[in-house]
Amino acid sequence: MSKTRNNHYVPQWYQAGFFEPGRSSLAFLDMTPDRKVLPDGRIIVPNGVWNDTPTSRAFCQKDLYSTFFGTSVNDEIERRLFGDIDGRGSQAVRAFSGTDMAEWHKHFQTFFEYLDIQKIRTPKGLDWLKVHYPSLSQNELMFEMQEIRNLHCTIWVGGVREIVSAENSEVKFIFSDHPVTIYNHSVPPTHPLAAYPRDPGIELKASQTIFPLNRDFCLILSNLEYAQNPAAKPLEKRTFARNFRQMMARIDAFIRSRQLTAEEVTQINFVLKSRARRYVGGGRKDWLYPEKSVSQKWGDLRTTFQPPANKLHQFGGEMFVKYESGHVHYQDQFGRTEKPRDFLLKPAPGKPLRPSDICGCGSGNSFKACCQLKPEALRPSWQERSIRERNLILRNGIVDILGLNGERDWIQVRRELTDEKIRRIYSLYEGLWPLETDLLALLPKPDGVARAVYTGAIDPRSISKFALAAPLYFGELIVAHPFINSAAMAKKFRPTEHPGLYRQDVLKSIIFFLEIMPLVELGLVNLIPDPCDFDFHLREQMWKMSKIRAARMRFDLDSEPRLKKHMDEDRQRILMSMPADMLRLQILKHNPEMCRFRRDRPGNPIINRPLFRELTGRDSENYPARA
Repeated sequence: MSKTRNNHYVPQWYQAGFFEPGRSSLAFLDMTPDRKVLPDGRIIVPNGVWNDTPTSRAFCQKDLYSTFFGTSVNDEIERRLFGDIDGRGSQAVRAFSGTDMAEWHKHFQTFFEYLDIQKIRTPKGLDWLKVHYPSLSQNELMFEMQEIRNLHCTIWVGGVREIVSAENSEVKFIFSDHPVTIYNHSVPPTHPLAAYPRDPGIELKASQTIFPLNRDFCLILSNLEYAQNPAAKPLEKRTFARNFRQMMARIDAFIRSRQLTAEEVTQINFVLKSRARRYVGGGRKDWLYPEKSVSQKWGDLRTTFQPPANKLHQFGGEMFVKYESGHVHYQDQFGRTEKPRDFLLKPAPGKPLRPSDICGCGSGNSFKACCQLKPEALRPSWQERSIRERNLILRNGIVDILGLNGERDWIQVRRELTDEKIRRIYSLYEGLWPLETDLLALLPKPDGVARAVYTGAIDPRSISKFALAAPLYFGELIVAHPFINSAAMAKKFRPTEHPGLYRQDVLKSIIFFLEIMPLVELGLVNLIPDPCDFDFHLREQMWKMSKIRAARMRFDLDSEPRLKKHMDEDRQRILMSMPADMLRLQILKHNPEMCRFRRDRPGNPIINRPLFRELTGRDSENYPARA
């Protein structure tokens, strides 16, 4: 078999770190060996443990990463992707097995990149990916595996980092076919969250990531909130649990003070084996059976994984960085770049709600009719103002800014709309939706309520015809918000910086918003902001998908007469709102022969000579006079 088709999902260099001194092979255990049927019909189960297994035969699978094009087999992922990752990853793992901080600094980013891809590249990791995308072919699966690289890095870097030692222990660390292991004291192997191929999410407060570096050292990553308060709710998400973002961290902040006993090492080995798919390996055969020595319950093992409280001062706190431009970057202990806005937070109810009380989720309904029967995990957040409440604040703000609570009609409102009013409206929307909003916590959960998503044009002329009747058939209609978030745009395009450019847009958005707000207030429509405003990685992925789809799409505007009509009306509205000289320029661009001197009105061109020359680089005298 070609070496690059015999894919080692646990690299051979990593396996070698668990050799006993003087040896070049592993003790290797197959926990579910294949059953064999003999010619006489008897079934035997071979011995699943070997004491002298070379790395070339362990933790590998044929064509795990191969892609197929007809009868051709492509092994570029193994050669180019993992060849590079393993080359750099091996240096990073060795660096953090040592104590040279210069090496830590050099390999810090690579170390966590390797840790992330190692979690995904195993058969268990790929099976987890298939659960989320069951229809993917092998080629598509390999593409998706590469797309979600670095998924976990930010949360790991933002936590407490500890490297524990087994140097003084008679028992050494083992490793499994899924060496990046997750331990949560509230999620034993029989828990639904741990059902194969799932692991407890690393965003859960009590989830800790375990990765043996070699036989003597093991990395343990803990969420800061849990490390500071072990009594925190174990299945609650940590604060600002967001993937794919930039974050500042102290590279030298690693706790390396704990020397584990043989009993503690065995407990870690027990967790590693419990979360394995099929195989485990180590220096000695007897270390591969930690369950023979561990008598504690799953939850009682937490003390072995808890970092020492007197070393936590290295983590958390606020950071301020001033750049040469004068800009100061701020980051709090959770990676947020601005402080929480107090007016968006809600205090927890002082006592349990009665069925007739207004529900804490902000829906406006009674507790009995809303969240009383829902598990806590299926409720929107009660700690922040809901989507509906923020839309009500925005509605009240717009009414106040435009003076709509008086006797002004719409024509008067349009005439009196100034740049300052436009700026205030977009500033209010930006204030209600900070870029670090946890939108997922506010969105409805899969709680059994029938919901529909409106995918039509966000236009006041179409929303009434297509969307307003949908709540009659569905419990709730989800509609994209008409306003754009200025903070998510480049400064030169922001409506808060250049409000005059958004006059037509803001008028259309206001009409749309006010027209649909009665249904929002009743809870029949959920008017949500663009999720891409809060997740730039999602935005990049959607752009990629749209480019791929756009290349295959053929759009005929004549087949959409309603849309064509709206576009024509918008074009006319834009033209009529242009300054006179700009309007003349548009006429010129489409009808250049019209820019000629009329003989019945000498010296009076449609567009004046200096402006024509400035905008076109040509002289209007070059055009012959109209007969």
